[in-house]
Amino acid sequence: MPFYVSPEQLMRDKADYARKGVARSRSSVVLQYAGGILMVTPNVSSVLHKISELYDRIAFAAVGRYNEYETLRKAGVTYADVTGYQFDRGDVTARGVANWYAQTLGGIATDSSKPYEVEIVVAEVGTQPDSDQIYRITWDGSVSDEPGFVAFGGQADQVAALLKERFSDGMSLTEALGAALDALAAPSAGSSSPSAASNGEPAGLNAAQLEVAILDRARAHRTFRRLRGPRLEELLAEGRAASAAATPSAPDDAGSGPAAGSGSGTGSAPASRQKSAPPSDEPPTGPAPGSKDGIPKPPPAKLCDASVPIAHSARSIRPKCAFGTLERQSRNGRAGRWFASDRPGAHSRVVSRVLLAGCGFPD
Repeated sequence: MPFYVSPEQLMRDKADYARKGVARSRSSVVLQYAGGILMVTPNVSSVLHKISELYDRIAFAAVGRYNEYETLRKAGVTYADVTGYQFDRGDVTARGVANWYAQTLGGIATDSSKPYEVEIVVAEVGTQPDSDQIYRITWDGSVSDEPGFVAFGGQADQVAALLKERFSDGMSLTEALGAALDALAAPSAGSSSPSAASNGEPAGLNAAQLEVAILDRARAHRTFRRLRGPRLEELLAEGRAASAAATPSAPDDAGSGPAAGSGSGTGSAPASRQKSAPPSDEPPTGPAPGSKDGIPKPPPAKLCDASVPIAHSARSIRPKCAFGTLERQSRNGRAGRWFASDRPGAHSRVVSRVLLAGCGFPD
């Protein structure tokens, strides 16, 4: 005698089953860049592809059980070919393919006792970046439009969080690949448990462990192209270099002097060095107030050690300092400017008040 199960409980059990199956797979990334759409997924097999071409400007990426999403891929290719033959090639769009996949997966999830353990992404590259389309279809037939990028499968939330920080419009292919690699390495970097490698990706993915493909906007007819071999290795090296340059590094305390420990806030310098640093009114790093050169302004130093008291009315006294012999000129009975000269009576230049103050002479 069969037992009664409510529809709510039945759909909850199916949802848990499908989600657990998808979570056991490795995460994949699809993101937009200046020249088209990039697709990256960890895959050690060179023949069992997760990323494939559907039509002229449309590509397919999936995670989950291989036999299930391979069946869906073949059916999608058939649907696109028949639609393009019956009507026009321009009538085959990513939205139409995504809607067909949604109806198929929704029917399987409702009518079958076992839902498909898959997640699918259908992407179409347009003639302009604004016309690119990325759709995500889950196991129950739900469709979502993903502008810019999407991470699916495995620990997709962690991958998407890091990819959101790194993604920007107009990225080059190298920058987009570097951002995708950093995002795929996020689950294993954020977990120290040994079981993290089953759901996450290792931090160092090489060309043999990756499946990478692009939809090239510049190509005329069939835009799908796989990246492999030396070309992929070159892009991986450039992408890792670009991501390392984009990551902010800690300031170097070795070349900043003793005063850098008190202003950097890193705590790497000993407390004794921080206390022994001489006090200064200027900032330890960055531009001084009122300057734009970015170089700290040193404290004013005395120009010479001469200090001879001179009366304002004493014209006969000619002291000497770093400027030579000083002589004050008077006009109409009043004391005038100070002049510096190599010999008395030969006035070479006027000594400003600042220079006189540095020498210790009165104005």
